[in-house]
Amino acid sequence: MKRRASAAYADFLRRHENLHILYLELGVGSNTPVIIKYPFWQMTFDNPKAVYACLNYEEACCPRQIKERSICIGGDCGEIIAQLRYQ
Repeated sequence: MKRRASAAYADFLRRHENLHILYLELGVGSNTPVIIKYPFWQMTFDNPKAVYACLNYEEACCPRQIKERSICIGGDCGEIIAQLRYQ
């Protein structure tokens, strides 16, 4: 099962590289950044058409290298999404 999931993920990444893509990170803290945060930063850096968005209560940040293509919003994810829903 893990191999199939890994292969499907690798295929998804391959098919979408260099396309317009939004890497949306919701509430990922610094406990496990290598799983989501760091790969999203790297993929945004590697793809000039990519945008990185981070919604996080206390850690809404990005590296300076991708700052111009990043949206960092501090606050509660549930509240932010609820506000966006009604706009």
